[in-house]
Parts: sequence; structure tokens; C-alpha cells
Amino acid sequence: MLLAIEQGNTNTLFAVHDGQTWIAQWRAATHSTRTADEYAVWLSQLLGMAGLAMGAFDGCIISSVVPQSIFNLRNLARRYLHVEPLVIGENVELGIPIRIDKPSEAGADRLVNAIGAHIVYPGALIVIDSGTATTFDVIAADGGFEGGVIAPGINLSMEALHNAAAKLPRVAIQKPQRIIGKDTVGAMQSGVFWGYIGLIEGLVARIKSEWDRPMTVIGTGGVASLFHGATMAIDHFDSDLTIRGMLEIWRRHSTKA
Repeated sequence: MLLAIEQGNTNTLFAVHDGQTWIAQWRAATHSTRTADEYAVWLSQLLGMAGLAMGAFDGCIISSVVPQSIFNLRNLARRYLHVEPLVIGENVELGIPIRIDKPSEAGADRLVNAIGAHIVYPGALIVIDSGTATTFDVIAADGGFEGGVIAPGINLSMEALHNAAAKLPRVAIQKPQRIIGKDTVGAMQSGVFWGYIGLIEGLVARIKSEWDRPMTVIGTGGVASLFHGATMAIDHFDSDLTIRGMLEIWRRHSTKA
């Protein structure tokens, strides 16, 4: 079995693949100071509830955008799973062209998404990943990573609005029934939600215009489901995009090994 650990700035996903399908997934808040022992206690409890054991794994792959956490995640795999993890970004051949000025600056999550999207969706793609940041990544028809756009995430924007304006409350993000808010909470929800729909639609249109050829748009990430049905700019919503890319990288590396 394979344990895939996909760590973002806000949440860390642990997913178990049995060789045929994903059989379990859990999320934890990302804390860069969490030790391997703390991860092990948490993970062992969840594995036990699913009828699984720490010793059942023969592989582990890690994708993290939090460099200071990689040491502890690697130790989790070594000490408790008894496997040497494959860490994306550390001399791991991804098998795709990275066509940006400084390839080393491309985030592991963005490259994994590129692979996960290319193996399923044909042609040129725009992958919109909605998390702490909202990224718009352009994937060429041959799978090459062409760069993209990075914007603040919707939760980050809502939090910044609350923190910077003394009289504005902290509110939950949801799709408002109307554009024009009738109270402060409704006005904030409308501004952030429909503002992000405008951001998505505007940037997708501009990217397509600059690319000047047909493109398919894929939405993924922790809050992507919020936008389902709210815009025609996104063609497909795919919650498993990242872990599919990690599985493909693992399989390619295992085949070469």
C-alpha cells in the first residue's frame, strides 16, 4: 500500500492507496512544528479505525509547500512506516517539461497538479487550485508546465478583510442568494464570493486570449466545490487531481527503479 502525504499551507492530506483505488483519506491542519511522533500518534489512531496498520505500507510519497515540515514527515515514514519516502522536489524526475524562467521556483503542488490533469484530460489545460492561494496553471497539450497566475485565496481574503476593518465581523464563506447584500454579513459574503467568481472568469478569459488556442479548465482544491454551478468558466471539478498526480509520479519512479 502507498501513503500519499499532500501538504498545503492550511491543510495536510493523508491518503491511502491499496494498489487499485484510494481507500482512505484524512485531513489535518498544517503546523510546521508538528513532530514525526505527533503525526504517528494521530495517524495510527485513524488507520486503526479503518482497519489498517502502520506496518502495512510499502511506499510513501510526500508533496509539501512547507519546507520546514519535510524533515518531520520524512521521519514519520522512516521511523513508523519503515519506508524511505519519495519527496517531490528532491531529485525526483517528474517527466514533464517545466517551461518557466526559474524551474526550481515551481511549487511541488502545481507540478503534481499538472501531471494529475494531463493524464486524464486531453489538450491544453488551465488548472485552478483553490486553497490558501488560488493558482491558475497553464498546462500545454504535451503536459508541459507553462507557468500561470497566483492570487490570494478566498479564505485569506475574507480573513484580511476582517482583520483590517475594525467593524467588519468574521463570517463564513458561502454562495449568497443575491448580489446586493442587505446587511453587513451578506454584503461581505457577496463581495468575496462573487468577487472570486469575477476573478476566475476574468483570468480564465485573459489566459485563453493570450494562449490563443482551445483550453479545458479544471477546478480543484479545498474550496473549489464552493464555485460548482456558479460559473461556466470551469469545465470540470476534480477533487482527486493532486493525489492522482502523486500516484502517477510514484508509479513512474517505481517502474524506473
